[in-house]
Amino acid sequence: MIRKVKPEIRVVGFDDGTFSFSSKLSRDKTILVGVVMKGSSEVVGVLSRWITVDGMDATEAIADAVSSSRFKDLRVILLKGITYAGFNVVDLEELHSRTGLPVVVVIRKRPDLNAIEAALRKHFPDAEERMRLLRKAPPLHELIPGKLYIQFVGVDEKTAGEIVKVTTRTGLIPEPLRLAHMIASAVMTGESTKE
Repeated sequence: MIRKVKPEIRVVGFDDGTFSFSSKLSRDKTILVGVVMKGSSEVVGVLSRWITVDGMDATEAIADAVSSSRFKDLRVILLKGITYAGFNVVDLEELHSRTGLPVVVVIRKRPDLNAIEAALRKHFPDAEERMRLLRKAPPLHELIPGKLYIQFVGVDEKTAGEIVKVTTRTGLIPEPLRLAHMIASAVMTGESTKE
């Protein structure tokens, strides 16, 4: 339970690397990077796992990375959305349950669930299971009108908003997520891409 969000709160933020259309067809892997930070100021470490493009292993990979790491003082997991490596959906409740940590999801654009559902039904035999995970995710809350949305498990809305604020240095995205994006894209393409 987080009573007060301190400026040096230990968090880990995860993002995935880029992948090609051909990697979707062959179910290749992409990197998943977690950046461990004290608030928005100091990088403490980096975690990584490989996840299957359009697979169902993102929840397991994140839970394993966090639970088996040497970073035992983590207080929060930050995610950039709940789908990684295409439609590899994270089960937020399962992740919270397995790690014992609150999970805060940061999203720049409100997702179009109807379009997502249509794409899933067209391309995935297990579309129902993936939609079940998307539907059971907590509701989106608008943090910055029209610009930033959050979902959260294990904390209340006020605390989730404070966590995002404390971990953001510039722009809208928390620093651990921004750095995870840069590292993951550099691993996959040879250089970082703009967030």
